[in-house]
Formats: sequence, C-alpha cells, structure tokens
Amino acid sequence: MKKVIFIVLFAGLMFSGVKAQDYNTGVGLRGGFATGLTIKHFTSSSTAFEGIIASRWHGFSLTGLVEFHKPAFDVDRLNWYWGFGAHLGFWNNTDWYDDNDDYMVIGIDGILGIEYNFEEAPINISIDWKPAFHLVGYSGFGGDEGAVSIRYIF
Repeated sequence: MKKVIFIVLFAGLMFSGVKAQDYNTGVGLRGGFATGLTIKHFTSSSTAFEGIIASRWHGFSLTGLVEFHKPAFDVDRLNWYWGFGAHLGFWNNTDWYDDNDDYMVIGIDGILGIEYNFEEAPINISIDWKPAFHLVGYSGFGGDEGAVSIRYIF
C-alpha cells in the first residue's frame, strides 16, 4: 500500500507543473452504456479527482478516480487525461443469464480520455474509455465502459 501511495504522489508531483485545466470543479451528466452523474475537482493545475455514480444492469455503481491532465495537440482548452481508481457496484443479473442473482462488485478502474472546455460558456465536454477489472462479486474484465460527459464548470 505504501508503494501505491508513493507512486500516486510521485505522478502527481511529476505532472503538477503542467498547466492543463481551465476550471476548478465540474458537475454534470455522463452518458454511455452506463449513465449517471459526474463531478471532477482539480487539486492542482494538472491533477483531478473524479467521482461517478452510474446506473447499469438494473443497479448502480460508485467510482472514484484520480486523473492526470495535459494539453492535447497544441489546441487551447483541449486536454487529454489518464488515471485510475476503484468502484463499488450493486447489479441484478437478469439480463445476462437465466439466473436472477444479484451481485455486489468491487474492482479497479483505469480511464483515458480527452476533454474540451468552452471559452464562450462554462461548459466542458469529454469523451473517455474507462476499463474495469472486477475483483469481488461478478469477477472479470469490463472493457465496454466508454462515455461522453457534459459538465457545468466553475
């Protein structure tokens, strides 16, 4: 656990000198196979924490991520980001198999995305891919978590 904390802190310090964001906090909607709410808050100029509550498979999940942002393609207000985190979910399995089992799932997540912050309005739009590996409950790899998010930024 100490190694993980050291790596997170080191990565945060390594990218902290890069100016990559134009806002402090964003709150909005996330749509993809799972739909829900997202909140992203920057703790430095390039490091943010994102929380997601999403609905899917007759249940819901809570996800927490740490993300590292950098400017993309020399385009003003366009940033790419990557990160990692964890999730906790509660699903009903009626759509997958003939069993009607309910699952509590715990797992780890990655995220890779790009976002644009509009200058004319306090709006941010992003598209990302958020693969997950479920460790407890329904276990296995989930690579279909992609989404578009629209946030009000301030």
